[in-house]
Amino acid sequence: MSVEVTDAGGVRRIKLNRAAKKNALDHAMYAALAEAIDTASSVILLEAEGDDFCAGNDIADFVALAAHEGAVETLPVFRFLKALAYAPMPIVAAVQGQAVGVGATMLLHCDQVLMSEEARLSLPFLKLGLTPEGGSSLLLTQRIGHARAFEWLSLGRPVPAAEALSTGVANRVVGRAQLAAEAEAVAAKLAALPLEALCQAKALMRQPDVVWSQIVREGEIFLARLKSPEAAMAFAAFLGKG
Repeated sequence: MSVEVTDAGGVRRIKLNRAAKKNALDHAMYAALAEAIDTASSVILLEAEGDDFCAGNDIADFVALAAHEGAVETLPVFRFLKALAYAPMPIVAAVQGQAVGVGATMLLHCDQVLMSEEARLSLPFLKLGLTPEGGSSLLLTQRIGHARAFEWLSLGRPVPAAEALSTGVANRVVGRAQLAAEAEAVAAKLAALPLEALCQAKALMRQPDVVWSQIVREGEIFLARLKSPEAAMAFAAFLGKG
């Protein structure tokens, strides 16, 4: 299974398990992630197998996305993003290695983010002729301010864990060997709290309707960009065909 789900001790562990592809997400994984988040009745711990957290969207799936006709909300990736935006349960993320594209933007929906010392975030949308997704144009700007958010989203440079911590995108940076245990401990502490009060506190701190509206707006532009000559040239170069 490319997405593994286990429940124990008041924590639902959702693990990306496609290490050979750096946990790049395809349509089936988006659907499985959405289902796992939507049906969670406990604190969620989001983690990944292998050296990298998530290399973003599977490049092969971009072809299918570019051919999509109709509302963006019908796509598996947007079901996943909606599940993130509206998740009533707190989400803890444990991030190692690379977190690229949606692998990075999903972290903005999490309530606690732990990163290993070598972890890095990358938002290469403009390099691919695309635009930000996952609500990142709103959430990242809210989190770190316009100037920094514009730099991260436009230049797409790798952002080291220390910078993610200093700007408030991450809560804690730990050694790679300690990451899993530290994330489990955070999730367990949250799970030990009164669940209803915990969920109500999260709800008071989030504006899911606003975030979802931005996700849909971004998605419509993103899909149009996938059909653009700029994106075609960028993907051809990326795949070594240009």
